[in-house]
Amino acid sequence: MNPPPDATAPRLLDAIRGPADVKALTLAQLPQLAQEIREELIAVTSRNGGHIGPNLGVVELTIALHRVFTTPEDQFVFDVAHQGYVHKLLTGRGGDFFRKLRQSGGASGFLYRAESEHDSFGAGHAGTALSAALGMATARDLRGSHEHVVAVCGDAAFTCGITLEAMNNVVSSTKRLIVILNDNEWSIAKNVGAISHYLNRLSTSPTYNKLHHDVEAFFRSFPTGVEMNRVYHKWKRETKDFFVESSLFEKFGLRYLGPVDGHNIDALVKNLEFARHCDVPVLIHVLTKKGKGLDAAIDSPEKFHGASPYDPVTGESRKPAPGTPPNYQDVFGKALVRFALADPLIVGITGAMPSGTGLAHLAADVPRQFFDVGIAEEHAVLFAAGLATKGIKPVCAIYSTFLQRAYDQIIHDVALQNLPVTFCLDRAGLSPNDGPTHHGLFDLAYLRCVPNATVMQPKDEDELVDMLHTGLNLGSPAFIRYPRGAALGVPIKERPSLLPVGHAEVLREGSNIMIWALGPMVQDALKLAARLEAEENVSVGVVNARFVKPLDRTLLLSHAACIPLLVTMEDHVIAGGFGSAVLEVLQEADCPVALERIGWPDKFVEHGSNVETLRAAYGLAPDDIFRRILDRWRHLSNERVAADV
Repeated sequence: MNPPPDATAPRLLDAIRGPADVKALTLAQLPQLAQEIREELIAVTSRNGGHIGPNLGVVELTIALHRVFTTPEDQFVFDVAHQGYVHKLLTGRGGDFFRKLRQSGGASGFLYRAESEHDSFGAGHAGTALSAALGMATARDLRGSHEHVVAVCGDAAFTCGITLEAMNNVVSSTKRLIVILNDNEWSIAKNVGAISHYLNRLSTSPTYNKLHHDVEAFFRSFPTGVEMNRVYHKWKRETKDFFVESSLFEKFGLRYLGPVDGHNIDALVKNLEFARHCDVPVLIHVLTKKGKGLDAAIDSPEKFHGASPYDPVTGESRKPAPGTPPNYQDVFGKALVRFALADPLIVGITGAMPSGTGLAHLAADVPRQFFDVGIAEEHAVLFAAGLATKGIKPVCAIYSTFLQRAYDQIIHDVALQNLPVTFCLDRAGLSPNDGPTHHGLFDLAYLRCVPNATVMQPKDEDELVDMLHTGLNLGSPAFIRYPRGAALGVPIKERPSLLPVGHAEVLREGSNIMIWALGPMVQDALKLAARLEAEENVSVGVVNARFVKPLDRTLLLSHAACIPLLVTMEDHVIAGGFGSAVLEVLQEADCPVALERIGWPDKFVEHGSNVETLRAAYGLAPDDIFRRILDRWRHLSNERVAADV
């Protein structure tokens, strides 16, 4: 047993400036480095939040990768990059930069090509690594270079159709690719489906494992080299399944190694070295413990997949301030339970996100009406379409940014057939700490153009329940978007209301300016209206738009006929969003009213400490919007005065 590290000695981690420093350490020092990395991960994520469970599980694996390979010449492609923090620490991004993880000016919570040359491919959605790595390996072959490409995939990635599509193309595209299957039996929630059961059998089969271990041990007793690998693979080809059935991966043409203890650095290095000399694609099956080093993360892997700030000793999440309203996701989840108990035809569908979407409430209270299909958004939507053809009322709860993955199914399978599927899009707007892969800023643009779709957003939690009730009774595709985080604390009616589809709600009358606001921007609009009237004596009205499609054309055109300035406010990109919908209606009616559209610019918005910080960075803070509206009003007033003269 290694002696405990000297608490007074400098940390090994503090001396790591890049992969060369990892290679310079002795084998005996690596366990100490692993322990220091775990301590740093816990210290930082307990303050900032983050994907602590996945990263604690890959500490030894990431150290071993950097011992055997040399980035950026060799390239690692991490699936999702939920497990990329350790890689950041070993590639010169430690210290204060890492301690500001997921905060403004600090390290991104995901891998990001612009952040480091060691990040060969960025991602925030699951299942992308194998396809990207295969493209990179094929490009290497075409260019005649010799670097290694390693795809690090969680076991849940193999439930994604895109991963299976890539695996089907490996042997026809390249002869040199290394795939790490990081098997911890979890994605965010417990993995589901046949693939997870297969991997469990593969990792626990004594017959399969003993035979492969014995044969590989024999060949590894010789000096590592291409020739011995050729002999080994010739033996495999000729014996085929005579001794034991090949793994699924071997049937796809990948040489299977493992399972390997993912916390044994020596075993990991030996297998990676062996794979490095193979002249066929190789998959190394690595068994890891999600959350290793933090008991609370091991006990609650779903909670600590992507945790909010927590107590590093007890694992308890930092409690919200007294009186904080419930999160929108929980309002939705509890409302769906209420509706599902009253109607057995209502079901909820998630893609491996029961807690994040609020469907954990349905899973607990009405499990027969709950379906988790794993990280397979395309299947989730098409599955819902099939259910809808048989009179079931499916509710697909999928983050806005993840629903992008199922766009063809939305159009081709749901909307084209006008099927009554209700989509609940959590995280519409900013997911500030997670950054551009998770901001839900594009859904209005990609949904507004789809025929048969009804698209809406509530101003508060009571209206969210009304919209869910309305969507379930609509008889056609319905999309409800709402933001991440706490709602407003508005009481929820005992009986929900059916909203008149396509009708907006006037909250405040005005004669000079009318603000048409959507979702969380409604509250901002009301405050702006009151401030403009109090400070500038400008009469400003506010409309809760509610429906983006169909838009309330009648009310909009009536305002355009008598109000000099219309303003739209949305938590969405300007291009193709709610303001664009208003502009189209005005243009079609040949209405010359002045219109000021306020929303996010045509850019990918970076991660930041909070919504307020990012809004300020893009000129969307309340003071910025106040000045913008006031300047437009003054300019318009001056033009009108000049015209009168």
